[in-house]
Amino acid sequence: MMKSSKLSPRIFASVLSTLILGISVSACSMDNKTSWKEEVLLHDGKKVIVKRALERGGRHEIGQRGGAINETLTFHLPGTQQEIMWEDKLSEDIGNSSFSPIVLDVVDGIAYVVAMPAGCLSYNKWGRPNPPYVVFKFHGKDWSRIPLEQLPAQIKTPNLIVSSPDDEAKKSGQAVVSAETIKELNALFQRLEYKTVLREPVRDAESSCPVMVSYGRTGGWIGLDWFTGQPSLQACLDFCDTKKVSAETCPCNSIFGSKK
Repeated sequence: MMKSSKLSPRIFASVLSTLILGISVSACSMDNKTSWKEEVLLHDGKKVIVKRALERGGRHEIGQRGGAINETLTFHLPGTQQEIMWEDKLSEDIGNSSFSPIVLDVVDGIAYVVAMPAGCLSYNKWGRPNPPYVVFKFHGKDWSRIPLEQLPAQIKTPNLIVSSPDDEAKKSGQAVVSAETIKELNALFQRLEYKTVLREPVRDAESSCPVMVSYGRTGGWIGLDWFTGQPSLQACLDFCDTKKVSAETCPCNSIFGSKK
C-alpha cells in the first residue's frame, strides 16, 4: 500500500524552517538605506524630533525586498544636550534585525523604548513575550532590557511610525513627519497591542508563531515537536547535543519535568 504523502508536523516544521532560512537572497543596492525625521509626542505633551534610519537587506525571498537589517533612533534627551541613539543591528540567527520599535518616551529624565519582535524567529529568540513587547531602558551610557512591569505606567501610546516606517515617511511628503500624521497612521491598526501598550497577556499572542528552537552555529531553527517526541529526558538531551542546541536554549528539562 502506498504511504500517505501528508507531511507529519515534525517534518513540516523542518521544511518550514528550511524555506524560511534557505530560499533567500541578500539585497545590496545602495538605495536600501533610508533616513527621515519624526515628531514624537511624549506622554507629558512634550515633543522631541527623532531621526530614524533604516537599512534593508538580509534574507528574503526572490523578488521581494529585504527586511530591516539595521535601524537607529537618534534624539536629544529633553532639557539637555545629551544625544542618545538606540540601535537594532542584524542578527545572523534570524536573518534581519530583531524589532519594530513602537514607542520612545522619557519619564523623569530616563528614556525608554518599547519594541515588538519582528517576525516569528525574533519572537522565539526574545522569549515569546506576552504581551508581545521587548522593553529597553537607557542607563547613563547604555540600553538594557527590562521587564514590562518596570515600564512606567505613564507610557501608554505608540508614538513612532510602526509599519514600514521608511515607506510611510516617504509617502507623507513631510520633512519631519508630524505627530498627528503618526497618530493617524497608527490608528489604522485593528489589533489592540498596536494601539496601546498592554500590560496584561493577549489571548492569541503566541498562536500565530509556532514554538521554534535555535540550533547549531548557522542560525538554524527547529520545531518544538522534535523535542517533545523524544522517548525520554536523556534522549531529548542527546538530541540537543547532536543538534548543538545550547544548554540555555534546550527545552528538554522543562518538557520532561512537566511530565512528572
